[in-house]
Amino acid sequence: MSEDRLADILGEAAIGDTPLAWVGMEGIDLPLQMAGQSLAAKADAGVSLDDPEARGIHMSRLYLALERLAGRDLTLPRLREVLAHFLDSHHGLSQQAFLDLSGEALLRRPALISPLAGWKAYPMAIRTRLTPAGFEARLALSIGYSSTCPCSAALARQLIQERFDRDFAEQDTVESRAMRDWLGGEQGIVATPHSQRSQAHLALLLAPDTETLPVAEVVDRAEAALGTALQTAVKRVDEQAFALANGQNLMFCEDAARRLHRALRDQPGIEGFSLRVVHAESLHAHDAVARSQWNWQEG
Repeated sequence: MSEDRLADILGEAAIGDTPLAWVGMEGIDLPLQMAGQSLAAKADAGVSLDDPEARGIHMSRLYLALERLAGRDLTLPRLREVLAHFLDSHHGLSQQAFLDLSGEALLRRPALISPLAGWKAYPMAIRTRLTPAGFEARLALSIGYSSTCPCSAALARQLIQERFDRDFAEQDTVESRAMRDWLGGEQGIVATPHSQRSQAHLALLLAPDTETLPVAEVVDRAEAALGTALQTAVKRVDEQAFALANGQNLMFCEDAARRLHRALRDQPGIEGFSLRVVHAESLHAHDAVARSQWNWQEG
């Protein structure tokens, strides 16, 4: 039987008279390319159903339009093109189109000192809209880092000082070699500050004239601002450098949020942002959290 003879009930009158804000599909598997790397993504695609008399939308048209992205470099102009196709294929039914993509961006990260390098995954999502008001794109990224508590570091230093006072109480002076041996032994460094694996969750409003998604650029800027990015392949010299970086970048969650706020304000192509940092406390059973935003409205 030919397709033109198959039943199509979309033209039948709807039950009721209510327009719908979003109709479409969620969790569509879609292969993408970004920065030369393959990305196994999930897509949510939909349009508004503005005609209250229409029974439904043409979901197959949305699904087929996504093929314009499959296996191709992910750019904002391509996303806008797909959204425009959503609306063109639903002329008279819809005035707004939506496309959300999610996955993990794989970036190659160098070790701190040695020539080693490895791959690190950054959870990401792209949320795009095309409405009568124009095109909007928001990029969400999660970035892991290490945070060492300043209060814990101060308390650890105090215990080390007290142990030094006890061990050398009867000596007016301490020879440098004896001091060096004491500092290098377990009897000297009796306490260490606690660190935790932490997360920065960033939501960025991209400038309309942006073409490529600034994932690598944002990750580089954020990790540089924090100073303690999680590592991949390392040697002992890298592990030592990581310990030094933690000691020189003591951070409460408030400190991390302020560092990221300053860094993102200076990032080209970003018109607004909302950020949330989470320090998964090793002392407490709860998390320490700080939030900040600039030129941001929930959408």
